[in-house]
Amino acid sequence: MAKKKFYVETNETIDDCLRRMEEEGYTPVRRMEEPVLKEKGSGVEVAYQRIVFEGRRGS
Repeated sequence: MAKKKFYVETNETIDDCLRRMEEEGYTPVRRMEEPVLKEKGSGVEVAYQRIVFEGRRGS
């Protein structure tokens, strides 16, 4: 697998996630934020932004 997504979990820091990537042999090549939606009343709102790193397998 050449690429893999790594999600920053609620109980870890960005540095923890980057360290986890490095331990698995991946290098971060892209940082993204995905909205996590929550249903509220008559609509949907953004609860928070989830940080995602795309990693590429190191050579």
